[in-house]
Amino acid sequence: MAAGRFAGWLRASRFGMFCVAIGVGVGAGFGAIGFRYLIYGFTWLATGHNEFGQDGWVGSAHLPWLGIGFFVLIPVVGGLLYGPLIYRFAREARGHGVPEVMIAVAENGGRIRPQVSVVKALASALCIGVGGSVGREGPIVQIGSALASSLGQWVRMPENRLRVLVACGAAGGISATFNAPITGVFFGVELILREFSVEAIFTVMLSSMLADVIARVFLGSAPFFTQLPADIALHHIADYLLVALLAVLAALIGLLFKNVLYAIEDLCDRVWGGRPEWARPAVGGVVLGLLLLAVPQLYGVGYPVMYQAFAGHYGLWFLVLLAAGKMIATSLTIGIGGSGGVFAPSLFVGATSGMAFGVISDHVFGPVAGQPALYAIVGMGAVFASAARAPLTSLASVVEMTGDFTLTLPVMLGIAVASLVSRAISYGTIYTTKLLRRGTDIERATPTHAFEDLTAADAMHRFAVPLDIVSNGKPAAANGHHDWTGLLGPVTRVREPQAVFGNDSLAQALRQLVRYGRDGLPVIDTDARRVQGWLTNQNVLRAVATQLADAEPKISAGQRAAEWADPNAGQAEHDLNTELDGYRIVERTLAEDSAAVGRTIGELDWPDRYLPVSVLHDRRLSEADPAHRLAAGDRISVLVPIPDEPGDVDADRATRPWASR
Repeated sequence: MAAGRFAGWLRASRFGMFCVAIGVGVGAGFGAIGFRYLIYGFTWLATGHNEFGQDGWVGSAHLPWLGIGFFVLIPVVGGLLYGPLIYRFAREARGHGVPEVMIAVAENGGRIRPQVSVVKALASALCIGVGGSVGREGPIVQIGSALASSLGQWVRMPENRLRVLVACGAAGGISATFNAPITGVFFGVELILREFSVEAIFTVMLSSMLADVIARVFLGSAPFFTQLPADIALHHIADYLLVALLAVLAALIGLLFKNVLYAIEDLCDRVWGGRPEWARPAVGGVVLGLLLLAVPQLYGVGYPVMYQAFAGHYGLWFLVLLAAGKMIATSLTIGIGGSGGVFAPSLFVGATSGMAFGVISDHVFGPVAGQPALYAIVGMGAVFASAARAPLTSLASVVEMTGDFTLTLPVMLGIAVASLVSRAISYGTIYTTKLLRRGTDIERATPTHAFEDLTAADAMHRFAVPLDIVSNGKPAAANGHHDWTGLLGPVTRVREPQAVFGNDSLAQALRQLVRYGRDGLPVIDTDARRVQGWLTNQNVLRAVATQLADAEPKISAGQRAAEWADPNAGQAEHDLNTELDGYRIVERTLAEDSAAVGRTIGELDWPDRYLPVSVLHDRRLSEADPAHRLAAGDRISVLVPIPDEPGDVDADRATRPWASR
């Protein structure tokens, strides 16, 4: 009872929501730390080093006799491990993860299966550790979001708040990974939640801050990119024209990255079609290994390689090769069934292509153009802004990760121009295009928004006097016995009612109605102690019709020829198991000789605590209006306390000792 009241308080109050957000922030912080060390551990097992690029190693320190053949063998071995893991336990853990979180928030009420966090962590760490050319940010977003969703579902948080908690988990993961709490907030709100409200922002800020504090204890407080050249700045006002030109090129590169990603995914689908999906990463690992053999700098996430690029250790043509190679390597890793993000590869592509632009500018204009590393930093933000179309996240990430706020103006210009060009040329982003190809457009307004804005309490038929669910810790019982069999006729059906909370969104309530609400469902308060009213499909439609003025249809993009993941994967069960204790719904169909025929519902002598809730008349379901005049054949549903009607359900009464009291 105490646990139920505490959960009800968490669901109902704003302070309770903040308490849950604190738990999400702490969990996301430790999750990000654990995930990073998990990557280091698998990388060390495969190579003998924590990250590629340390000490300029090439090959495996554990198996030196393999030489460069290590690059071909190790992705195959890793694919044999994480391929079956994903296929067996959580197929939505495949790929870059963020689209799965976005669709969970947009259309599944924030529900993510709990096992996703574990499977995603293991599969992504394995994939990166054996050479997968993907990032660790997408996985930690999915890991943090799954943890948040699991906690919210355990508390039975209503959908509108569960969605915010998922954004809190994503924000905490990004914040702890990059030591960038502002970036985490913008990522959670701009990309995951996709809406701005004061309460949501405050809650996401709380989780992001706590996750970053925890990460600083274990990982330090220095900016993520600490090995940058000194005195990076624009020295002439005309250099902003070069920044704008770079932004246009970066926008095209970001869109090219998106198109290459899905083109290679389609190619892998066609080549592999019909074969066992669990073996796909291992077989595809041969091709990935050959690419790594040609360009070892594409191994893993690639942050040490970016440091080398910032320091000017690579020539112009090798920078171009790295940018193009990273697009192909990342796309191939995901196309063969790997698990990892595209955020870090976007930064990698932006940094190397921006550095190439800076080298060219230095050759053409000399020192007046500024250091090439400046354009590498602008390129990082501009390419990601073009690919993801998230300008606030892009700006915050570059500024926080470099720790140099003097770069704000050129980075802001580059991101603004890149976002504008990208939006003018392309509709989908690197994240939403995956959903568009499945036929889901989360960018366009849909009737779902009306369902999310309204609650069950807004639509229900409210009882004049709420009913207590329990009395002195025992199920409520009727006062005395009242034989009303002769009043309405024989019992048609008796069932245990499910219930919805008053602050549940209409989207959540409608799913419960479809599953359990033949003639409607009782609506209870957040403490699960009183029945406030009754909700029917008709109530829902009436409320939505009032709220919804116009709704645009959802764009239907072409379905993919072969979808690797189970289309039902990640769709959590919507059964909240909120049975209404102490009551039953009894249906009676009026016979010709029923005493109730010809009388209104309000004229009938109802027993104490017996409430008529709906009437099916001429195949039309309506509320139990006291003025409704009953006719033969009407089916009336009544919410009755346990014990049930004396003499009607003898077998049931025999199993309930209070039924005869």
